[in-house]
Amino acid sequence: MDASALHGSFAALRPRLLRFAKLQLRDDAAADDAVQEALLAATEKAAQFQGEAAAATWVFAILKNKIIDEFRRRNREPATDTEYEEALDESIAAQFDGVDHWIDHPAAWSDPGASLEQKQFWEIFELCISALPAKTGRVFGMRELIGLDTDEICKELKISSSNCWVLLHRARLGLRDCLSRRWFGES
Repeated sequence: MDASALHGSFAALRPRLLRFAKLQLRDDAAADDAVQEALLAATEKAAQFQGEAAAATWVFAILKNKIIDEFRRRNREPATDTEYEEALDESIAAQFDGVDHWIDHPAAWSDPGASLEQKQFWEIFELCISALPAKTGRVFGMRELIGLDTDEICKELKISSSNCWVLLHRARLGLRDCLSRRWFGES
């Protein structure tokens, strides 16, 4: 791919990059900065792009590194959304009886694989992950979307591995609940 075609693909890719960065960073200005830095780095290294991967994959990899850099730069601050965390805890607790068994087993989703191919699903997914408490959503994003391992997440966020696993568990339950209601039509 020649440099002008590669640069043209950057403009089309920018909205997707920005959505991804906003989802991870939860700060519009920081997300915009990370995307700008990623596109600048990609532009500067366009001559080195060999086309072994899709241009979008290459730029997303650069953006993931910029997001990780931003995580490292940020001061570790306590979560300010305790009200939502309490509501999530109550929602999770209401799904189980006194001995931690499901009160009502979750219904099987009709065809999760087909959902992954629909643009609307990803919009609902973004909405659901954005509704998670900031720290819970950040841990889930770092693990499942960026691909960091638990040790890296714990080091970056200065949390214990057990805390990390609890946050991942809460994120998965919260996402399951949200997707069940908003996408799969369960009550």
